[in-house]
Amino acid sequence: QVQLVESGGGSVQAGGSLRLSCAVSEYTIFSNCMGWFRQAPGKEREGVASIYPGDGSTFYDDSVKGRFTISKDNAKNTLYLQMNSLKPEDTAMYYCAADQVYWVLVPRYNYWGQGTQVTVSS
Repeated sequence: QVQLVESGGGSVQAGGSLRLSCAVSEYTIFSNCMGWFRQAPGKEREGVASIYPGDGSTFYDDSVKGRFTISKDNAKNTLYLQMNSLKPEDTAMYYCAADQVYWVLVPRYNYWGQGTQVTVSS
Protein backbone atom coordinates (compact mmCIF):
# COMPACT_ATOMS: atom_id res chain seq x y z
CA GLN A 1 0.00 0.00 0.00
CA VAL A 2 1.42 3.36 -1.04
CA GLN A 3 2.05 5.69 1.88
CA LEU A 4 3.15 9.31 1.91
CA VAL A 5 3.99 10.74 5.33
CA GLU A 6 4.71 14.44 5.72
CA SER A 7 6.69 15.97 8.56
CA GLY A 8 8.49 19.17 9.43
CA GLY A 9 5.58 21.52 9.86
CA GLY A 10 5.31 23.88 12.80
CA SER A 11 4.84 27.44 13.94
CA VAL A 12 7.27 30.15 12.91
CA GLN A 13 7.39 33.90 12.74
CA ALA A 14 7.24 35.75 9.47
CA GLY A 15 10.59 35.67 7.74
CA GLY A 16 11.45 32.29 9.19
CA SER A 17 12.13 28.99 7.48
CA LEU A 18 10.86 25.43 7.59
CA ARG A 19 11.79 22.28 5.72
CA LEU A 20 9.02 19.82 5.00
CA SER A 21 9.71 16.18 4.27
CA CYS A 22 7.55 13.55 2.63
CA ALA A 23 8.65 9.97 3.20
CA VAL A 24 7.23 7.63 0.59
CA SER A 25 6.83 3.88 0.88
CA GLU A 26 5.71 1.21 -1.59
CA TYR A 27 6.22 3.72 -4.41
CA THR A 28 9.38 4.80 -6.20
CA ILE A 29 9.68 8.56 -6.46
CA PHE A 30 12.65 8.28 -8.82
CA SER A 31 10.43 7.67 -11.83
CA ASN A 32 7.22 9.35 -10.73
CA CYS A 33 5.87 12.86 -10.55
CA MET A 34 5.69 14.56 -7.17
CA GLY A 35 4.14 17.73 -5.87
CA TRP A 36 3.45 19.86 -2.81
CA PHE A 37 0.05 21.38 -2.20
CA ARG A 38 -1.51 23.42 0.57
CA GLN A 39 -4.96 24.17 1.85
CA ALA A 40 -5.94 26.96 4.19
CA PRO A 41 -9.24 26.88 6.12
CA GLY A 42 -12.13 27.77 3.86
CA LYS A 43 -10.00 27.71 0.74
CA GLU A 44 -9.44 25.21 -2.02
CA ARG A 45 -6.34 23.09 -2.19
CA GLU A 46 -3.70 24.81 -4.29
CA GLY A 47 -0.48 23.68 -5.88
CA VAL A 48 2.77 25.02 -4.48
CA ALA A 49 5.55 23.17 -6.29
CA SER A 50 6.08 20.08 -8.37
CA ILE A 51 8.92 18.10 -9.85
CA TYR A 52 9.07 16.06 -13.03
CA PRO A 53 11.21 12.92 -12.92
CA GLY A 54 12.38 12.88 -16.52
CA ASP A 55 14.65 15.89 -16.43
CA GLY A 56 14.17 16.97 -12.83
CA SER A 57 12.46 20.15 -13.90
CA THR A 58 10.48 21.99 -11.28
CA PHE A 59 7.47 24.25 -11.34
CA TYR A 60 6.32 26.76 -8.72
CA ASP A 61 3.27 28.80 -8.05
CA ASP A 62 4.04 32.50 -8.44
CA SER A 63 3.24 33.12 -4.79
CA VAL A 64 6.20 31.01 -3.63
CA LYS A 65 8.65 31.45 -6.47
CA GLY A 66 12.06 32.47 -5.16
CA ARG A 67 11.17 31.50 -1.59
CA PHE A 68 10.37 27.75 -1.77
CA THR A 69 12.46 24.97 -3.24
CA ILE A 70 11.26 21.47 -4.05
CA SER A 71 13.80 18.65 -4.11
CA LYS A 72 14.02 14.93 -3.63
CA ASP A 73 16.42 12.28 -2.43
CA ASN A 74 15.84 9.22 -4.58
CA ALA A 75 17.99 7.03 -2.34
CA LYS A 76 15.82 7.90 0.66
CA ASN A 77 12.64 7.97 -1.41
CA THR A 78 11.85 11.30 0.19
CA LEU A 79 10.51 14.57 -1.17
CA TYR A 80 11.37 17.93 0.42
CA LEU A 81 10.08 21.46 0.42
CA GLN A 82 12.44 24.12 1.73
CA MET A 83 10.44 27.19 2.68
CA ASN A 84 12.23 30.46 3.33
CA SER A 85 11.02 33.99 3.98
CA LEU A 86 7.71 32.64 5.19
CA LYS A 87 4.71 34.93 5.25
CA PRO A 88 1.47 34.74 7.26
CA GLU A 89 -0.37 33.93 4.03
CA ASP A 90 1.68 30.73 3.76
CA THR A 91 -0.25 29.37 6.74
CA ALA A 92 -1.99 26.17 5.67
CA MET A 93 -1.96 22.40 5.83
CA TYR A 94 0.71 21.17 3.44
CA TYR A 95 0.35 17.92 1.52
CA CYS A 96 2.64 15.94 -0.72
CA ALA A 97 1.28 14.04 -3.69
CA ALA A 98 2.48 11.50 -6.22
CA ASP A 99 1.39 10.07 -9.54
CA GLN A 100 2.72 8.62 -12.76
CA VAL A 101 0.99 11.46 -14.57
CA TYR A 102 2.50 14.92 -14.25
CA TRP A 103 -0.38 17.14 -13.15
CA VAL A 104 2.00 20.03 -12.44
CA LEU A 105 0.04 22.08 -9.87
CA VAL A 106 -3.39 20.62 -10.49
CA PRO A 107 -4.56 18.61 -7.45
CA ARG A 108 -5.38 15.46 -9.42
CA TYR A 109 -2.47 13.35 -8.21
CA ASN A 110 -3.39 9.80 -7.33
CA TYR A 111 -1.63 9.47 -3.97
CA TRP A 112 -1.71 11.91 -1.06
CA GLY A 113 -0.29 12.22 2.40
CA GLN A 114 -2.20 13.27 5.51
CA GLY A 115 -0.62 16.69 5.68
CA THR A 116 1.51 18.73 8.04
CA GLN A 117 0.43 22.07 9.48
CA VAL A 118 2.44 25.22 8.85
CA THR A 119 1.53 28.34 10.81
CA VAL A 120 3.28 31.65 10.22
CA SER A 121 2.67 34.50 12.63
CA SER A 122 3.28 38.17 11.91
